[in-house]
Amino acid sequence: MKYISTRGKCLAQNFEEVLLTGLAPDGGLYIPESIPQVSAEQLEQWKSLPYADLAYEIIKLYVADCMPGGDLKRIINETYAVFSHDEVAPVRRLQDGEYVLELFHGPTLAFKDFALQLLGRLLDYFLERRKKNVAILGATSGDTGSAALEGCRHCEYVDMYILYPHNRVSEVQRRQMTTVSGINVNSLALEGNFDDCQNIVKRAFADQSFLPEDYQLVAVNSINFCRIMAQIVYYFYAGLKFLGDASAVSFSVPTGNFGDIYAGYLAKKMGLPVDRLVIATNKNDILHRFISSNQYNLGPLEPSLSPSMDIMVSSNFERFLFDLFKGDTDRVESFVTSLSNNAQQVSETEWNRAKRVFDSCRVDDDTTCATIREVYDDFGYVLDPHTATGIKAGRECKGESESPMICLATAHPAKFSEAIERAGLHTPPLPAHLADLMSREERMTILPASLEAVTGFIQETL
Repeated sequence: MKYISTRGKCLAQNFEEVLLTGLAPDGGLYIPESIPQVSAEQLEQWKSLPYADLAYEIIKLYVADCMPGGDLKRIINETYAVFSHDEVAPVRRLQDGEYVLELFHGPTLAFKDFALQLLGRLLDYFLERRKKNVAILGATSGDTGSAALEGCRHCEYVDMYILYPHNRVSEVQRRQMTTVSGINVNSLALEGNFDDCQNIVKRAFADQSFLPEDYQLVAVNSINFCRIMAQIVYYFYAGLKFLGDASAVSFSVPTGNFGDIYAGYLAKKMGLPVDRLVIATNKNDILHRFISSNQYNLGPLEPSLSPSMDIMVSSNFERFLFDLFKGDTDRVESFVTSLSNNAQQVSETEWNRAKRVFDSCRVDDDTTCATIREVYDDFGYVLDPHTATGIKAGRECKGESESPMICLATAHPAKFSEAIERAGLHTPPLPAHLADLMSREERMTILPASLEAVTGFIQETL
């Protein structure tokens, strides 16, 4: 398996190099040169597999040439053994045709744990083999940061720097980052928004001359294909539960950076029978505007009750554009780098091709809270605000389809008390391992949202 850049100006790499590089040297994102195909017979064989065994079958298709199968299987088993639910990613029925895929049973109560617990262990494996030091630099709109710190803080060869927008994440999200102990852990609150954080990360990757000679940067954001690869698994795990009873399934995905739903897109390309992929956005709706009206342009980035989706520059959309433009890397680069307040469009044919795969819906804060309340009143089930956008979007986009609609529950409701209480409900308690979170000592550094401030801090502390 080789990986190529969406911008076509660097050599193909194997998985190990992609993991340790993150962003391609030409500024593009790595994608598989070809997508592994799964037959109907394999799908049938996979139906009864436990989560870790299924993960091994899928992930080995992307990494097998870089490590022995026994090592990969051990790492995957260790990764998902730390999840608190026996099924790892259980599917909860709300009503006929409507289901919730619970992705919040990992250590930090968010779907990011599925990839970042694996990424940390893979980093340990490859860096130990190379005896090489790296600096992790990541941006988070809330959940990636804590999942990365939890997944990678024990890595012997890693120093971590996580950027997040100051005062724009929930208190639980912030404390999950700022209370992690370790001399290799740095939580940096930037005086800006998530897009500022993400932009600084990309610029730092493009010019790493500020690092000591023996260091390099590693990405933990979903620009790192390892993240996407790990998330493909739970689409198969959920979808296979309906194989035989339904000809296909649909997924509604709360998304800001397009990474999670892109994993669903790859699952469909691999052979999972997927009918519709619904992009659920909050008021920061650049992806919805593209799917609904072929308008791709920046708007104001506004804080919301679903902060993990407060993103306007959706990095992983570039990976889908590579397919939409049929591998025209020059056009991909031009389209992505020309993003501005002025709307861009694709051709009518391309737009219709995108709409054959994706639906979309914009859900504002009031509707989010109303959905949280409605689902609780009807089913006694508490949604976090991101999942609520997914439920509402799934209902709006289901239409006449008979496919089961599976909404990805991307975070535990205890992390988002403001939205839960605005819906008129009591916030559920944090699980036992986080019960004392509010009393733990915090440690963070507040910095201006500038590349110079961040790289200067790294130079001083690395």
